[in-house]
Amino acid sequence: MRRILFALALSLVAITWTGSAFAQASRTWVSGVGDDANPCSRTAPCKTFAGAISKTAAGGIINTLDPAGFGTVTITKSITIEAEGQVAGVLNAGTTGIVINAADTDRVVLRNLRIHGFGTGINGINILQAGEVVIENTTIESQTQRGIVAAPIAGTMQIVLRNCVIRGVGINDDIANETDTGIFLAPTATGKIIATIDDTQVRSVRGGLKLKGNTEAVVRDSVFAGGADDGIVILNASGVVGDMLLDNVTVHDYNGNGLSVSGDTARMRVANSTITGNASGVLTANNGQIISFGNNRLVSNALNNTFSSNTILQ
Repeated sequence: MRRILFALALSLVAITWTGSAFAQASRTWVSGVGDDANPCSRTAPCKTFAGAISKTAAGGIINTLDPAGFGTVTITKSITIEAEGQVAGVLNAGTTGIVINAADTDRVVLRNLRIHGFGTGINGINILQAGEVVIENTTIESQTQRGIVAAPIAGTMQIVLRNCVIRGVGINDDIANETDTGIFLAPTATGKIIATIDDTQVRSVRGGLKLKGNTEAVVRDSVFAGGADDGIVILNASGVVGDMLLDNVTVHDYNGNGLSVSGDTARMRVANSTITGNASGVLTANNGQIISFGNNRLVSNALNNTFSSNTILQ
């Protein structure tokens, strides 16, 4: 009987130890000199984001201890990835840097990252599904297709960009397949996107910002500069709502249109903004509307064209 009780006690200890050994932490750390076999603690950090995410609980935080490259990662739950006091690198040659495919109730935060495709990266960040995605103080560059692409098929996705830079994206020059855009927001089926873009720069990218599908966006204090295609575009089929407000936005030096809207329920409202140096300043098609609040500068484009209408800013 004693032997049986002793064996049972050992079994319980083993089960308890195993559960605690594999328990996920609410905060984990990565380091350039870490090891993914580690528990991802501050004193024994992991080496990659992919190694840390499996050891981080849903809703947890992955922090970096030093500036380094931490590899590509796929995110399937609520998580924050944040570099503290430095920029964390994601080197994604030949692939996508960060893929987000979480539940439509999950919140993902990316902060202080530099995602570099070295001329062969596909997309910087590909958002398939999530409830909310916040991207702050992040630079995305040297991708063959898009800097950020979001295409949820169901639910409403909130996207927030603050103080981001996207440059050198769309080097495949593939206009027909829309794989040449700095930011591409294109929900399908019953998906919807509500986006806020603040203090963001999209430079040397073939196309700047494109909305396609059921999308609402507010863009403030941002610059879209220089590309072979269009600057900011809403391109919707008949009856599909696309709505955008630009406030203090500069769009310049595109070989196509500075602003372009197509679709009978597509509308862009523009305040305190400058559209200059483009082949065409503004262009509408298929009953789309570009509405000026009367305090914009539509100047020095090869062909300025005119806003659909002017209204007084209240």
